[in-house]
Parts: sequence; structure tokens; C-alpha cells
Amino acid sequence: MTDLTKMFNPDSVAIVGASNSEGKVGYIIVNNMINDGFKGNIYPINPKDDEIQGLKAYKNVSDLPEVPDLVIISIPSVLVNPVVEECGEFGVKNMVVITAGFKEIGGEGVERENELVALGKKYGINIIGPNSLGITDSHSLLNASFSQIMPPTGNIAFISQSGAMMVAIIDWSVTSGIGFSKIISLGNKAGTTEIELIEYLSDDDETAVVICYLESITEDDDFVRTLRKVSYKKPVIILKSGSSSAGAEAASSHTGALAGSDVAFDTAFKQSGVFRVTTMDELFDVGLAFSKCPLPTGRNLAIITNAGGGGVLSVDAMERYGLELVKFDEETNERLKAAVPEEGSIKNPIDVLGDAPVIRYKESLEAVLDSDDVDGLVVMVCPTASADADGIAQALVEGASEFDKPVIAVNMGGPTFENANDVLRDNGIPTYVFPETAVKVFDYLARFAAVQDRNYDDPVGEIDDVDKEAVEAIFAKVKEEERDTLLGSEAYAVAEAYGIEAAPIKLATSAEEAGQLAEEMDFPVVLKIASDKILHKSDIGGVKVGIQSKEEAEAVYEEIIANAKKAHPDIVPNGVEVQKMMDSGIEVLVGMIRDAQFGPMIAFGMGGVLVNLLEDVSFKLAKGMTTEEITEQMEDTKVMGLLKGFRGEAPGDIDAVKSAIVRVARLTLDFPEISELDINPIFVYEKGSSALDIKIKLG
Repeated sequence: MTDLTKMFNPDSVAIVGASNSEGKVGYIIVNNMINDGFKGNIYPINPKDDEIQGLKAYKNVSDLPEVPDLVIISIPSVLVNPVVEECGEFGVKNMVVITAGFKEIGGEGVERENELVALGKKYGINIIGPNSLGITDSHSLLNASFSQIMPPTGNIAFISQSGAMMVAIIDWSVTSGIGFSKIISLGNKAGTTEIELIEYLSDDDETAVVICYLESITEDDDFVRTLRKVSYKKPVIILKSGSSSAGAEAASSHTGALAGSDVAFDTAFKQSGVFRVTTMDELFDVGLAFSKCPLPTGRNLAIITNAGGGGVLSVDAMERYGLELVKFDEETNERLKAAVPEEGSIKNPIDVLGDAPVIRYKESLEAVLDSDDVDGLVVMVCPTASADADGIAQALVEGASEFDKPVIAVNMGGPTFENANDVLRDNGIPTYVFPETAVKVFDYLARFAAVQDRNYDDPVGEIDDVDKEAVEAIFAKVKEEERDTLLGSEAYAVAEAYGIEAAPIKLATSAEEAGQLAEEMDFPVVLKIASDKILHKSDIGGVKVGIQSKEEAEAVYEEIIANAKKAHPDIVPNGVEVQKMMDSGIEVLVGMIRDAQFGPMIAFGMGGVLVNLLEDVSFKLAKGMTTEEITEQMEDTKVMGLLKGFRGEAPGDIDAVKSAIVRVARLTLDFPEISELDINPIFVYEKGSSALDIKIKLG
């Protein structure tokens, strides 16, 4: 793991481009370093001045009396790389490049950034930037940025790929009640990436939660496994803007058509244990909850409110997020009866009435939290004339301190709750304005608790009964013939080599051979034209089903060839494929679309002719796929209900489907030249399964 300790906790910092001219970035950074209380040595670097803002200035980094732990660079872009070279030779290991004018401008900027990357690798320098607004660490009092406000001290680390977003958030945080451990502007990510930063922050004692605004994800050969190593330690929440190109170029298969523009990122984040949010509000709402709350041990939630409408909204939100509304035991009910007037309600959500005094909230809260059935509590306060906002806040603080359970406050108002919100947040209770938000963040808390208990086995990596050499030979033949799509018989041979159960299909190049193959397969059989250039085979009379004899197979062979020549006189077919007709079963699809960044994405869902209409499909990344995730993938689809046995119908062999998913994943990992793979349908029986139509495309 990259050691970034001295990046954020330096004993000495040099600022290249330091200035005495107010308004310049070099002036602002030096001023921040001095006025925000940094305790280490500050070294301004500027060849034109002997003194900058009361500090001795130096002409070059190499003139310094020590090797600085951190160098901040804010000079014209054409001068940056020579300074980086000098720093590398001097032994500098950590650097933030504020300067813009690199790959974001194209042309020579790209070349300049490539050189910067090379210098960082040559000298082993951790580089943040270029085109960065800098970094802050509120615990070491490091404000190496050109934001003029030091963010409030806290335990949220914020990584932002947008510098403007970073500055805006720092300004907003002063009045939001949210504190930060570190704020990092990534810039162009020419050196240190968000993945390396997340790894470092996962072991940072000052950080409880990592939140990120990202416009791109750094390519990592093992993204899922890398982030899994850290996401079980601390929650990682990402707002990813933009979209992936996954599936955008490939609608030639069912799987490609079903893979939406952003599916790859959603899938990668979920399998990594990372939480993806969709708005800035959600990013900081969830971050606040993780920064304050202990984790729940389950999904059972209780609600206390002085407004019936808020309780109803909360229950609606709980249903959306799959949370359980606790039913209290008799002992809890008796305690609530003593605390709540008859006009109220002791049934969850508990209505303590609009005139509720502080003591009613306090006694209700303690009764609920004392129940072993309750994993968390949302307390809502509507600003009625009799509501003592500050007193209720103090009661929440005192009551919650006795229990290791998340308590979330919903203060439904504005100025009335300013002081109460400060008290609550200062004492580990997050506050929100609306009940739906509170329910949502509890869902995230419960999901992270579950992530920590996940089993990360690797069934895809455990397969040894495969014949890679056979597949290599098939692909070599296809490439030699300058084709990119396998014939059905070739695709079947690939499936057979990887233990994927499928209906036998063989290629015949003469009528006699078709009759012989049909007889060997046992009737009935299907015959279909073999050509990667003829797409709609049924439309031209290129498919015949239910053939019952050798003689019929021979005659149908001649008929299919004649139909193909008539419809496509310019195409020479490879022959006719003979396939064993299988009994019908539950129809499912297993497929793969290769994402440019994350590799093969495995699809599972309802198969058959309605696949694109119903879009009952779920995706997982092949790399790092676990047994638990395969089960989740199947459970995410409606066809799983059929496999379990729907309305008295016989169930399907779920283990056979899981085997097909695992073996398709292994095949696509072993052969990166497979760009698309589509098996639709697979007939699933009470025992076993059989793939009918297999399409494999090479790219």
C-alpha cells in the first residue's frame, strides 16, 4: 500500500511559486499555511524574493536545509516538470501539483502530463494533481490548498475530482455542522489515484468514512478485490458522475442490449462493498450518518414522532428500502403505556402527540432502545408551540449514550432547531430535516454492517476440469478464417470444453453426413443453416425442426442449402448444423458483455423470446465473483421464482444454473478475446439443464 503519511502529516512543507502578491495562488497557500496553524517548517520557494509573508524564501527546493516532507507546486505549467525532476533528485517523496495546463488542454499538455507521470515513477514520488486545488488535513492543521477557509475538524474524508466542488463544500461545511478529517482535490490523477487514497484512508485513525465525488474511475486490473480490502474496514461512498461505455457498442446480443450505459459501475461498486449514491445531498447525508452513528446489528427500526404524518412517511420509506418495522414485546409495550397518553399510539411508529414534553420523549426513547428487538431508532420532532427543541435534543443525547445503537434525529424545521442540531451532531447523533432521509441513511448503516460479514470465496477460480487447449484451437481456426462469430457447432464445442451443459450440435457438410449425425443423436433433431453471415435463418427457410429419420434429415439438408442459395446467392454457407431437440424446461439466459474497464460482466435472467421486452436480468463482474454474489444475482430476478417452483410447478435445478454462471465466468476470464457471449435459452429441468442457442463473438 502507498505510504501517504507524510503527505497529510508533514513536518515540513515547501511551496514552489510562493508569492507576496495578494490574490495569487502562491500567496493564498502560504497565507493558509501560516494562519491556519500548521506547526511544521514552511519553506517558500521563489527565486525573486528573499522573504515571503515574513518567512525566509529560497530560490530552489534543493537550497533548503532539509528535504521537505511535502512540496506544493503552483508555477507556470512549462516550468513544472524541471522542478519535479529537481525535487526527485533531492529526495522529495510527496507532492501536490496545483498548476493546470496538462492533459485537460490536450496537445502538448498531454505530453507534459505523460512526462510528469514518468518522473513520479522514476523517483518514487506520490503526486496529487496536476490541476488540483490542493489538500487539507484538519487534524495536522494542514491547509495546502487555495481555499481560504479551513474546514471544520471531523472524521469524514472527502475526495473530489472537481476542484470547484471541493471549494464549495469547504465553504458550505462551515454552516452545515459537518466536519472533515481530510479534503483532497484529485485533479488529473497523474500520480496518486483515488484507489490509493481510499486504501490509505482505510487505516487512518482520524477518518471514519470516505466519501468521493468522481468523474472517472482509475483503471485497476483488480478493482473489486482492491476495494474489498478496504471497504470492510470503513464505509466508502461514491458519487460517480458521467457514464460507462459498457454495452454502448454492442447491441448484437441479448446481453449487450440489456447492459445499460452505467451497469458496469453499479456492478463494480456493489461487488466491492462500495456504496454508490446519485446526488450530492445523498453523498453528505450518508457520510454524516456514518461519521456519527454506531452500526446496527440488523434492519429492525423503531420510530418516535410527535406528528402522525411524519410517521406515515417513514413507514412508506421503510417499505421501499426493505427495513423491518419492529413489533414491540409486552415489556416494551407496558413501558410505553406508562410514558404515552391514551390519545397517542404505542404501536410503531410511536406517536407521542404534538404536545409532547421532554420527559415523554425521554421515557419513550429509553423504553424502545432497551428492547433487544430494536436495531435503530428515528426520532422526529415537529416544531409545535409546545415542543422544547433544545430539551428534546438533550434528552436524545443522554438516552442514546446508554445504548450502542444508531439514533437518528429528524428535526422538521429551520431556525427553531439550529441550536438543537448543533448539540445533537456534537454528541454523535446525525440530524435531518425529512423522515425519508433518516430512513435511507439507516438502510446504508445496515447494509454496511452486512458487508462486514460477507464471505469472499472464489468459485470461479477453483475450476480445473476445463480444456483450454480445445478452445484455443477453435478460436485459432475462426481467426484464421477471418471470422469474428463462431458457428453454433463451434460454440457448442467451446461450451463442452468448459463443462457447460448444452444440447449437442454438429456441423454437416453433406446430406449423407447430416443423416448420419442425426441418427447418432437420436431423433428428433433440428437442422439449421451454418453461416455467420446469415443472421435471420428462420426467415429464409434455414431452420427445420422435428426431423424424425435419417432420410428426412438428408432431404432437409438439401432443402436448407437450396433456400440459403436462393435468399443469399453471394454467400457460401459452411454447411448445415444438426442439433438434438431437447425437452422444454424453465427458460433462462446466461451471457457476458465485456466492459472496457472492468472486464467481463456476467448476465443472468429470464430467457426465451421475451428477454429484451421483460428485461429481467442482473449483472455481476466475473473477476472476484463469489458464491454469495451468484445467489444474490439470481435472487434479483423474477425468473428465480420459477426456478424455486411457482404455484405448484416443479422447481428447476438451481445448482445447475449456478454452475453455468461460474463456468461462463471462467471461460470469459481465460479468453479475453471473447467480446460477447450469449446463451439463450438454457432449459432448466428438475435435474440438470441444457443450453440450446450459444452465440460467441470475438473482438
